[in-house]
Amino acid sequence: MSGFFLGLQKVLPQHGLSRLVGWLAQSQIPVIRRSFIHLFAKAYDISLADAERKGLDDYKSFNDFFTRALADGARPLPEQPNALACPVDGTVSQIGQIQSDLLMQAKGHQYTLNSLASTTGKGFEDGDFCTIYLAPSNYHRIHLPCDGTLVETRAIPGALFSVNGVTEAGIPGLFCRNERLVCRFETEHGPMLLVLVGALIVASIETVWEGPASPYREEIVTQHDQAFKRGEEIGRFLLGSTVICCFAKDAVRLAEHLDAGTVVRLGESIGRG
Repeated sequence: MSGFFLGLQKVLPQHGLSRLVGWLAQSQIPVIRRSFIHLFAKAYDISLADAERKGLDDYKSFNDFFTRALADGARPLPEQPNALACPVDGTVSQIGQIQSDLLMQAKGHQYTLNSLASTTGKGFEDGDFCTIYLAPSNYHRIHLPCDGTLVETRAIPGALFSVNGVTEAGIPGLFCRNERLVCRFETEHGPMLLVLVGALIVASIETVWEGPASPYREEIVTQHDQAFKRGEEIGRFLLGSTVICCFAKDAVRLAEHLDAGTVVRLGESIGRG
């Protein structure tokens, strides 16, 4: 079954299918909006207990529902000032040390930092990384783990394979093949990368700063000088995907309780500087 699933994705018109679903997801036509939201909420057992708006009919489109804001205080930040706050709700896919330039994708599969981020990823050799998968039921906004200044982004076009355990194990270099936005920050703990990876049916990656609109047609590098506080929102996914966090050598100590399969929530401590 997994082989059929992987093969099907290779022949599907990934971008066309994602754009079609994206058009439906942003529609405010009542029958489309309500059908999408209610069917999705039932299929994935969505709870709005932590959301700012508590009713399914309080949202003007499926995208509005999917990228829903949290209620104030729903995700408190760590009390320790040097603690790294988890940037998203999700599940740890892989975590560990970057072996020279190599990161682990899944058992038997590695990929290079250079193929993932090009020169924007320089300076993270032998550092630490954490890959977090966002399921469709998760909160889908992305926040900063610590105070930092955005200095560079690299928008990289690519495929839109779905991102889950099956594709991570079955498609070598998955994260380096999919569309992604590489964000480099300078922090008190040294440089930090947040890589936002697109996936099948992900209509777009959005950021709070101006930049190229997803889907990316060409590789675009942009210089920035914009400061953010720990916990501040930096972007969002329209449907689920993955965030890869990278830190420089000896810059941070990731929490020992984190392992592949650990469920995490935005704001909880994932380590310290």
